[in-house]
Amino acid sequence: MKVSGFKYLVKQGVENIWKNRMMAFASFCVLLVSLLLVGVASLVYVNLSSMIGGVEDKNEIVVYLDDGVTDEEISSVKGRLDQIENISSVTFYSKEESFEDLKKSMSDYEMLFDSLGDDNPLIDAYRVQVKDIEKISDTIIQVESIEQVYSIRAPMDFVNILMDLRKIITVVCSVVICALVVISVVIIANTTKASVYSRRAEIQIMKYVGATNSFIRIPFFVEGMITGFFAGLLALIITWFSYDSLVDLMTGQADIVSVIGMNSIIQFGDVAWITAILYLVIGTLFGAVGSVIAMRKHLNV
Repeated sequence: MKVSGFKYLVKQGVENIWKNRMMAFASFCVLLVSLLLVGVASLVYVNLSSMIGGVEDKNEIVVYLDDGVTDEEISSVKGRLDQIENISSVTFYSKEESFEDLKKSMSDYEMLFDSLGDDNPLIDAYRVQVKDIEKISDTIIQVESIEQVYSIRAPMDFVNILMDLRKIITVVCSVVICALVVISVVIIANTTKASVYSRRAEIQIMKYVGATNSFIRIPFFVEGMITGFFAGLLALIITWFSYDSLVDLMTGQADIVSVIGMNSIIQFGDVAWITAILYLVIGTLFGAVGSVIAMRKHLNV
């Protein structure tokens, strides 16, 4: 096909959008809503996973040392803890610090602490943060094998709840996203078929006068591609504006921020490029390919 012929067919595809603006607008709306549903569901899943990850990062175990350990033994324990792969940070928690924290948390029992005088019944410890809470059991076994370790306090019930919650969210969100994808594809396919069906007479006439399949397909391909591209572009704008507005609203709520932490919420700027690419590519692809597939049976005249 000559370049001039190809330009003519592209021009026809652009003009067809205006000529058949009602069906083009219907396809545009369906593509827009479908992209928004899948996109928003995906962003919700990503943020929920990030929030759970943020809670996991704050999770720690406390490693209590034997009473009367020397400074050399304390340093030796830290060296052994640093060598464990699943440990991200190790912070020394002296018995003096622990005693002061205990006094603050039990301020109503001041007389009891005064009766102790200079005696400190507590022992030195290390606060240890783990990288992956799913491996916390193996990590505890490794820590327990270290000499001078008296005992370990780990919030295993909380860890198990987090792990179960992450699995549930992953399964539920995956099912929802897959269902939305299937529903969107079916709706887009039916809308595209309706659009092409309304112009079946035009396709048949072109076939009768000797037009090739490619000659007929290209304008429909261009029409679907442009419609899908602009649907993806508008979906991106709506998502971006709504997402930032919601984040700003949550930032103003101190209670919400204290619970989930703003660091756990993914800023749209961090995912803007990947979201834009997915919206534009998927929108353009669905619009273009859907139009071509839907008109296939009408080419058999």
